[in-house]
Amino acid sequence: MTRDRVRGVLCREDGQAFLLGPDGNRFFASDRIWEGYLHHWLGREVCARRLPQLDYETGKSIVLVWPDEKMPENPFVALYYNERLIKYPASLLGHIAVNVNDEVFNYSHLMNEDEVMTPEEYFYRPALGEFAPHPELGRYHVDENGKAYYDKFGRRFMRNIHVLTIEGLPTDLLSGFYQQEMEKILRTPEDPKKPGFYPHFNLFTRNCATIIRDGLRKAGLSFVKGIFPRDFFINVAYHLLKHGPETGLTVNLHRLSQLRVPDAPDSALPLPVNPANMLRLFRLRGTQLANK
Repeated sequence: MTRDRVRGVLCREDGQAFLLGPDGNRFFASDRIWEGYLHHWLGREVCARRLPQLDYETGKSIVLVWPDEKMPENPFVALYYNERLIKYPASLLGHIAVNVNDEVFNYSHLMNEDEVMTPEEYFYRPALGEFAPHPELGRYHVDENGKAYYDKFGRRFMRNIHVLTIEGLPTDLLSGFYQQEMEKILRTPEDPKKPGFYPHFNLFTRNCATIIRDGLRKAGLSFVKGIFPRDFFINVAYHLLKHGPETGLTVNLHRLSQLRVPDAPDSALPLPVNPANMLRLFRLRGTQLANK
């Protein structure tokens, strides 16, 4: 995961987008810079780097652009609860991913979404090339000729994201556990009857929440529970906000609002499945967790 980057001001001149460096150099003027970036950050200082994927329309290199955001200085774990995508029934309960010291582990029923990536890729990939939704269907689709539209561009542009950051956990242990789980998934042959899908995915026993939950249990949080993404997130947030000082952990909860673009409708926040978590939300009223 290369972290090479250029910092500069996002500009557009005569229809051409580029980054203007502090020395006056223009970067990425021959590449494809997504319109969504220009909508939100034109005239602002940002970071950028090329991605290996190419734009389908122009054949040019795709540029990843993101704001220079400060991560915790100490070893950390961050849970990212993503609100549901209203155009996908499989997203009814939302989704959860985990960041361990700047490595985001994303587990999914779709094999192409089982990946380890940098935070800037997770949050800010452009809706271009294979990351974009199909231009006519507006969703995930692989054409008969094999051209893929995975609809997995930056999650900040697709959903509101609720973030629980935890400092004080054994991050080496967690990183090793999540990497091992990822390797198991990527080594698994696809089911020929359902190409592109992870065959061992199970809504109740092996999903994005249960894999992350099991890692936290191995890291000493034996009390965490939950099968479904939002219930699991509420459970962890409630117990750590309530008992964090006793455990020696530093905990922070906040929400990242969706950066709206035409490529994605507004996300929606589902209700918890477990009634006990409705009560926990009530007790957490006034926090970012219970904002809606």
